[in-house]
Amino acid sequence: METRIRPAEPTDIPALLAFVRELAEYERAVEEATATPEQFAAVLFPTDGAPTAYGHVAEVRVAGGEWEAAGMALWFLSFSTWTGTNGIWLEDLYVREQWRGLGLGQALLQALAEICVDRGYHRLEWWVLDWNEPSIGFYRSIGAEAMDEWTRFRLDGRALESLGQ
Repeated sequence: METRIRPAEPTDIPALLAFVRELAEYERAVEEATATPEQFAAVLFPTDGAPTAYGHVAEVRVAGGEWEAAGMALWFLSFSTWTGTNGIWLEDLYVREQWRGLGLGQALLQALAEICVDRGYHRLEWWVLDWNEPSIGFYRSIGAEAMDEWTRFRLDGRALESLGQ
């Protein structure tokens, strides 16, 4: 089957949001996936200024020769004070179930790794839920290392509002 990876375009927003919601269902947090098309447009394709997030779409050629969105990678730039360089923080990587096994997840990661290498970024990083063994196994198979010595913290909701006032 013919596949390709390409940068996301504004017309991809409905597919990107569908993928995010499918991923949220898989991660048992669908109620937290509240992003809107307008929000995605504002960060991925702003009318003023530079984007603050980026996306890549994995596609498969289906019957009739049309390309169908099969997965996505949504990411943004990070910065390491230790290396003095940017990196890529992969926020979401998702391939629709019927298209898994075609190498699309690896191809999406490879596209981001190529950006890192081309731009002199030293890191490509992401989170994975500790119960998601299929993904953990896949990430380890491509040479990714778990950063188990770090504890993730989050400030949101009322706690964020309280501290921000």
